[in-house]
Amino acid sequence: MTVEITSAEELRELLGTPTEHAADKERTRLHELDRQWLAASPFCLVATAGADGSCDVSPKGDPPGFALVLDDTTIALPERPGNRRADGYRNILENPHVGLLFMIPGRADTLRINGRARLVRDAPWFAEMTVKGHRPVLAVLVQVEQIFYHCPKSFLRSALWKPESWRPDVLPSRARLVKELEAPEKDMADLERHYGPDYLKKLYA
Repeated sequence: MTVEITSAEELRELLGTPTEHAADKERTRLHELDRQWLAASPFCLVATAGADGSCDVSPKGDPPGFALVLDDTTIALPERPGNRRADGYRNILENPHVGLLFMIPGRADTLRINGRARLVRDAPWFAEMTVKGHRPVLAVLVQVEQIFYHCPKSFLRSALWKPESWRPDVLPSRARLVKELEAPEKDMADLERHYGPDYLKKLYA
């Protein structure tokens, strides 16, 4: 029998109360150490939700420091060429609330930033976001409302950064997944070529 939790009180009774440190660690402004973390981070996850509650989590990656710090309460993330679905961007237009999770390879703790986002198509600081000749056509401007560091337990449990745990070949290649699930009409050799050497040449194209 499935037993569902239906109230915050029941959830708290089950999980217990957070420690004083965990409850009070939230901040609303970037500290110098947060700036250093953002300068070292090459990757983050951006969580959004539409007006109807539909959710999206999008990975964002670039050279370390790609998240541009504009001041103690504002950061910006550049757009880079992708699949053009723009799910997260469309969500932001409907609902500005976003959650960001910044990672540093090899580190088991993460930096979490929650806030309100806007889409900007141009600003004086866009030039600072140019990478390999690619000047973004838009950026996500985030007003920081909540910031804190998340404990390392999930990364330690999963052994995510331990090379001996990596199994990249446990599933078929990206090209094979596309052939099976997304584009069965495509030629496999063309897909292997597209997601092979050719793919690296188009990261900023």
